[in-house]
Amino acid sequence: MQPSAPLYEERLTAPRSWWLIAALVGVAGGLILLPFGPPALLGGLIAATAVAAVVVSSYGSARIRVVAGSLVAGDARIPLSALGKAEVLDADEARAWRSYKADTRAFMLLRSYVPTALRVEVTDPADPTPYLYLSTRNPKALAAALAAVRAA
Repeated sequence: MQPSAPLYEERLTAPRSWWLIAALVGVAGGLILLPFGPPALLGGLIAATAVAAVVVSSYGSARIRVVAGSLVAGDARIPLSALGKAEVLDADEARAWRSYKADTRAFMLLRSYVPTALRVEVTDPADPTPYLYLSTRNPKALAAALAAVRAA
């Protein structure tokens, strides 16, 4: 394996139902402009669908990667030396950590449509962030990748 190749990579894509909703937003945009004639209907359909698709696509483009000594989660890049123990969270425990157990100082890459998560302690004393909460469809594999990079 190449040193720059990610040991773990996941894209938190939006569910299919959200794409259906984006299409329905496009239909609504067309219907709103229906009184102005067929060209306006078509323009509204295309424009509203495009805007809704861009919103769904951008929200579903968050990535989690473990590469060469770093954890990349969304826009954050955290060196593995600043991270501690990783805790795999099932659906119930993940719900608790994103609600009543949550710390406002935590870094949360949260996607409500992903039921499971990984909670990773931040051990850097200069960083006020107590932990990272990462929504992930495969928390065990992410924890294993973090452990593998630390062990190497």
